[in-house]
Amino acid sequence: MTHSVRAVLVDSTVPERLVIRKVEAPIALPNQAIVQVAAISLNRGEVRCSQQAAAGWRPGWDFAGTIVQAAIDGSGFPIGTRIVGFLPEGAWAEQVAVPTHAIAALPYTVDFKSAATLPVAGLTALLALERGGSLLDRSVLITGASGGVGYFACQLAAQAGAIVTAQVRRPELVEFVKTAKADRVIVGDEFDRYSPYNLVLESVGGEVLPAVLKSLAPDGVCIMFGATAGSDITFNASQFYSKGGLSLYGFILFHELKKQPASVGLARLVKLVANGSLAPHIDLEAPWSEIAQVARQLTDRQFPGKAVLHIQP
Repeated sequence: MTHSVRAVLVDSTVPERLVIRKVEAPIALPNQAIVQVAAISLNRGEVRCSQQAAAGWRPGWDFAGTIVQAAIDGSGFPIGTRIVGFLPEGAWAEQVAVPTHAIAALPYTVDFKSAATLPVAGLTALLALERGGSLLDRSVLITGASGGVGYFACQLAAQAGAIVTAQVRRPELVEFVKTAKADRVIVGDEFDRYSPYNLVLESVGGEVLPAVLKSLAPDGVCIMFGATAGSDITFNASQFYSKGGLSLYGFILFHELKKQPASVGLARLVKLVANGSLAPHIDLEAPWSEIAQVARQLTDRQFPGKAVLHIQP
């Protein structure tokens, strides 16, 4: 008889659309391990997807837990290994089947809740910054710096030797992003104050994108991975190309992970957390039974950092 596990899925008949239901237990392919999930992290992306998804769809990208069945092809880690992992969907469950190229082992110095914040936000920050090449003594601007990606990106850029400018929307967030090792902080759109920038990580869109493109140094790069303030954007094209060598790169994590498996970046991020070079900021912890309420709080921007939910046995 097939046994079942609990998982979060979309139910269009309830106000928040997210419920916990019993589903069939995962069955692993040869290159997959079965993981008993201990903690999950929420991102606005999968929460937004759940608002339009069909009934029965299972959201979730970030998770951490323990391997209870190793991959039968011999790849990956043995039973009992504590891991962090990434899935393109369905991670919010008691058990998941995950390819071994999408997990990294955790030392006991890194707890599950910290690890669960790393996959989407951490990998986006890490891989987006790498598009800018060497950052030593380079000027880097990170817009929306109080968000999950921005907070990691400030720390990683500083670690790489960059001069980090963080942009936030409200004055009360200034001290928050300073804890992420930002050298300078902009409130609102005063980008000229510290321009020009060699690299910009941009996730706001709206009127911010044209302003930061104008603030790029010659041969500067803008990596765009979101548009929270609006995606229909107009900018001065002649001003952009006439400065010389400017680049605007569209970044989406799912595409980047086709070039490099998630396990590589996750192992690097775990190492940085373990040695104290990278510190996740968790603003909200709750049992996963509160998934609907926490998803709403995240969408409404009621907290700046990450939300982690614990899966109770």
